[in-house]
Formats: sequence, structure tokens, C-alpha cells
Amino acid sequence: MEKSELLHLQVVVELPYRWAAGRNGSLMLKALRDEKKIIGNRCPECRKVYVPPRAVCGPCFIAPDETVELPATGILAGYSVVNYPFIDPETGEKRPVPYTYGYIQLDGCDSYLSHFVNETDPARLSPGLRVEAVFKPDGERVGQMQDILHFKVSEEKGG
Repeated sequence: MEKSELLHLQVVVELPYRWAAGRNGSLMLKALRDEKKIIGNRCPECRKVYVPPRAVCGPCFIAPDETVELPATGILAGYSVVNYPFIDPETGEKRPVPYTYGYIQLDGCDSYLSHFVNETDPARLSPGLRVEAVFKPDGERVGQMQDILHFKVSEEKGG
């Protein structure tokens, strides 16, 4: 069998879609976009604060009834430094490596928010580091979690 040159075809396919963040998630995304604020909610029974806001408190099975504005600061509860490339679904491009994905516990919050962290050196990362959200500039935010560019690491460790 004779070898032949392979045919390569590159095609750009648009796959537009829409999804709903729900009433609670929409409140947070709107606050991120319009005010650079992080919004959560509080359970009336156990008083736990959740970010992103939840429709139901897991332990109590009660709908949180209070909206809570949270600071853009907290601690790095856990993290992974990722060293393999993949296609970023937000951009369609390869995500630059390495990057750090962290679990952030905002001050005054009982749950964790997953997001990018600006430090990639494992020797400089540890649970308990103080972090602060860095937002996209005014006019560039569109109402999505990526309106927070990343969390920057502070030098001091939380206690």
C-alpha cells in the first residue's frame, strides 16, 4: 500500500449557546458587572453565608433569605498549580501554563469560591495565605465570573 499525504482541514465552527445562572447567581453576576461587588446569601436557620449564592442551604434545606455583600478579600484554602495546557472554553485558545486554581474562602463566608490565583510558584503558596480579588476595569465587565481576573496573593498569612 502506497503512503499518501494526509488531508488536513481546519474549520471554525460557531456553537452559540445561552445558559441561565438562576435568580441567585444572576444577582451575584450583576453585582460583579455593575459594582465590582461580590454578593452571597445567608441561611436564616444556621446563619451560614454562601458564595456563589445558593437556592437552598445544604444542611438546613431552607432557602437563604438575606443577601450579603462580601469583601473582595479572604484566604487561600487550597490550590492546584496546573502545568498541562487545555483549550479554554471562554476564549477557544490554549490556556497559558502554568496557572493556579484556588479555593478561596472570602472573609465572612462559610463556603469556597473556585478561581484563578496570580501566583504559580508552589514554594510561595500555602493554605491560609491572604488573597484579594482583582477585577476587570470598568466598561470591560460583562456579568460572568471572569469579571474577577484572579485573586492576588498578599504577603501575610491569615490566622
